[in-house]
Amino acid sequence: MKELKIGGLTIPIPIIQGGMGVGVSLSGLAVAVANQGGVGVISAAGLGLIHRNSALDYVQANIEGLKIEIQNAKEKTKGIIGVNIMVAMTNFAELAKAAIKEKVDIIFSGAGLPLELPGFLNTESTTKLVPIVSSGRAAKIICQKWKSSYDYLPDAFVVEGPKAGGHLGFKKDQIYDDNYSLEELIPEVVNEVEIFEEQFEKKIPVIAAGGIYTSHDIHEIMRLGATAVQLGSRFVTTLECDASPAFKQAYINANEADMRIIASPVGMPGRAIMNDFIKKINEGLKTPVSCPYHCIKTCNAETSPYCIMAALYNAFKGNMDKGYAFAGSNAYRADKVSTVKEVFEELSNGI
Repeated sequence: MKELKIGGLTIPIPIIQGGMGVGVSLSGLAVAVANQGGVGVISAAGLGLIHRNSALDYVQANIEGLKIEIQNAKEKTKGIIGVNIMVAMTNFAELAKAAIKEKVDIIFSGAGLPLELPGFLNTESTTKLVPIVSSGRAAKIICQKWKSSYDYLPDAFVVEGPKAGGHLGFKKDQIYDDNYSLEELIPEVVNEVEIFEEQFEKKIPVIAAGGIYTSHDIHEIMRLGATAVQLGSRFVTTLECDASPAFKQAYINANEADMRIIASPVGMPGRAIMNDFIKKINEGLKTPVSCPYHCIKTCNAETSPYCIMAALYNAFKGNMDKGYAFAGSNAYRADKVSTVKEVFEELSNGI
């Protein structure tokens, strides 16, 4: 695997750790990955719960929590640190501005098109901007909008396929359709990006994500044009992952049939590990919902059967009877808790 260049950044090993909320990828995991030569990524989702502050409402605590996690990471590594901020978050702009002010190396942004993201930069900004897309069309729209409005092109793209964990940028009937597979999407996005690369003489790496688990997976997707990969689930069952031992054990205990597509309260399909909480929701149970968070634009507390932020936070803390674990399609392959260093060694040695 060759080193990856994103803007002026040089990443020794072209592996990005996916941003996983709520609390699954904080500064602990991000630092461990960055120290191995990859890109460690902090998820901005749910930080207002993890960094509770009685003097602040959830939205403000979320922003302060992001600052704390970035600062913690930068104190502990000289490696590359990114943050994942979903466009669908109600305070997306404020979170992005805070991350840029803290001089985080990269912002990864999906769950919507981050059309205004370059507008948050200023002349002193060093942060690189990497949208997460699930089609060539989305990549083209972002390039055109950013160039025309801000004279800026993405520093890279993450292309997330339907085998990813968490919220998916696909309709339910597209998830198992081979026409929307990552293997189809990578050449499609590469072709669109090459047009802008040639026209404006800027290299825009394409990073593949979703269902990538082994070195064989990495080799095959790079053969199709990706210059780097993003892995999420593979890093959950590591000692350094910030989630609870019970969360990690849910991965280890799971089998392939447990990887299920669920309907999320935010209006997107998602992939999670089947458990009793999900079964009860599927049977029509509505847990009491009062929404003090207002964290996702598309979530309607009045019609939602449960609060997804609370469910994911409960799982992060290990209360699996009151929540569930998001996971990629290959998460069931985990059979032990290892270290981030061991994962990098296995991926380098063909495992």
